[in-house]
Amino acid sequence: MSTESKAIVRRLYEEVWNKRRLEVANDLISPSHGLNDPQLTGSAVGPEAYKRTVTQFIAAFPDLRITVLDMIAEKDKVVVSWSISGTHKREFRGIPGSNKKVTIEGITINHIANGKITDSDVSADYLGFLQQIGIISGFALTKGHAAR
Repeated sequence: MSTESKAIVRRLYEEVWNKRRLEVANDLISPSHGLNDPQLTGSAVGPEAYKRTVTQFIAAFPDLRITVLDMIAEKDKVVVSWSISGTHKREFRGIPGSNKKVTIEGITINHIANGKITDSDVSADYLGFLQQIGIISGFALTKGHAAR
C-alpha cells in the first residue's frame, strides 16, 4: 500500500501543482477531502476546493514549482517534506505582489483511503514567506534570549 500511496501523492505534486493539470485532482482527491491548513480561511472540502487553493497559489506565483524533499509512507499516511519556490507577482491572501522570489518549506501529512487522498494536514513556513517579501523583518535570537 505505501508504494501505491506514495505514487498518488507524488502525482498530485507533479501533475496538479507543477504541470498545472488541475483536472487530475478529481482522480486523486476524495470528495470528502479536508485541506487542513491553519493559514487557510473558510471551508476547503473536496477536489474543487483543492483546485481553488492551487489556483490561488499559481495566480500569485506564476512560476511556482514544488519540490518533494522527502516522502515517508506508513499504513494510510504519506508524509511529505516539500519546498515551494516562485516569484510573488500578484496578490496572495491579501498581500499585494512584491515581485520577490520566495521559497517556502513545509510538511503535509496526507491520509489515503481507497486510492484517494482523504485529508491533508499542512504546516508551512508562512512567517518565512512574510520575511522574504519584506512584510516583517527577520530577527535573531541572542544568547540568553532563546525561546522557551
